[in-house]
Amino acid sequence: MSVRARTSAVVIMAASAIGLGVTVAVPAGARAASASPAICVSAAHPLLAARMSGGIASALHGRHSAVGLAVADPGLGLSCTLNAGSHFVAASAIKVTILSALLLKTAGHLTAAQRSLARAMITQSSNTAADRLWAEVGIGGMQRFLNRAGMTQTRLNDAWGLTELTAANELTLLRLLTSPGPVLSPASRSYVLTLMAQVIASQRWGTPAGTGAGIAVHVKNGWLPYPTGRDWRINSLGTFAGPGTAYQMAILTSGNPTMSYGIGTIEGAARVINRAIAGFVAWLRAHPGATIPS
Repeated sequence: MSVRARTSAVVIMAASAIGLGVTVAVPAGARAASASPAICVSAAHPLLAARMSGGIASALHGRHSAVGLAVADPGLGLSCTLNAGSHFVAASAIKVTILSALLLKTAGHLTAAQRSLARAMITQSSNTAADRLWAEVGIGGMQRFLNRAGMTQTRLNDAWGLTELTAANELTLLRLLTSPGPVLSPASRSYVLTLMAQVIASQRWGTPAGTGAGIAVHVKNGWLPYPTGRDWRINSLGTFAGPGTAYQMAILTSGNPTMSYGIGTIEGAARVINRAIAGFVAWLRAHPGATIPS
């Protein structure tokens, strides 16, 4: 087999691995998806990034939703952004920040009552619990956490659900929870993720769409018809970890005519991302030392 043929074969196998239906050879150096928006980038794996960009763009094409998206996979050197600096009404997605700010304020030492409220707020999305913990943290405590975390784009509101988030800032939050750092202790970070892993089944939609067996999923979603029932704000935050993989994803939306429509928008994009990363990581593990041409 010639060098050119071997190169094309590697590209075919790698492209097939990310699950986007490649069935023809792509010559080395070709940019088959160059017409697609560069939503995803990776210096190490540009073919993966290009195919994911095309897949996400296709999944969102024709949707009425406004979408802010941010993804980071440090292991693959992969990042994805789409309107990541645009602001979206938080709804219950802010509850992860409320708990994180409470942990910072108390240095991780929560009372039994606070732990009970935190569990209800994250795993069942209790608004009553969120009201209580929001009051305990206070606007000053919330802003202190945002400043420490570098979440400078987040706009707090006296009504916690109307706080305005950006996908970029929510990704910063998820990276803070999944990586060692000076803001929260390992125990505090583990506590938040443990609760996110225990969210009740009926609320585990959104960013987990398309994940396979063996992936630990931590999720928190938000949903709110605001200012009317014709504009649903649907948001989903997720972190994912498994053999050879660890990444984070934030997808925020507005302009959804129904709640289910917004969930469908998020899950369409998330399914592309989760399946592409899983397939690519599986291919890499099955071909150790393989070099994928750019």
